[in-house]
Amino acid sequence: MKKKTTLDIISESERATLYSISFEKDGTTEFEKFVAEFEMNAKYNYDYQRIIAALQVILDKGALERFFRPEGRMNDNVHAIPIEGSKLRLYCLRISEQIVILGNGGVKNTKSYQEDSKLYGYVLDLQRFEKILKENIDKGYIHVDEKELHGTEQITFEI
Repeated sequence: MKKKTTLDIISESERATLYSISFEKDGTTEFEKFVAEFEMNAKYNYDYQRIIAALQVILDKGALERFFRPEGRMNDNVHAIPIEGSKLRLYCLRISEQIVILGNGGVKNTKSYQEDSKLYGYVLDLQRFEKILKENIDKGYIHVDEKELHGTEQITFEI
């Protein structure tokens, strides 16, 4: 069954724009769900704070490749934050040096995200979303303009 999603702006600066996907059924972005789960979690507070600090650096300096850990397949843009050792991961799509689409994340207790059904689901959602986003860009429905995706307001994506 396909899930209906929209794209919402989370934060923007002169250097970058952070978006997040939102599933129509609950209206909460995936990033907001991540924050709700880990913001007050004492066990993972240090890791959570590192992720939030990394997002601020991205807003200040741009979505430079060195700020992300490649996580998906060779042909997609799925990455994780933070780049160095941490149990907590936030998965995202690095579209360009100025555009990042935040997904959800969680605690990685396995060797790879594929071994954890929850984390695998988050990555799969981002991979599916990216595929549909690219199709809409190719068809001209969405236009990438430096740090913005124009035309996403009118589209409900089915992933």
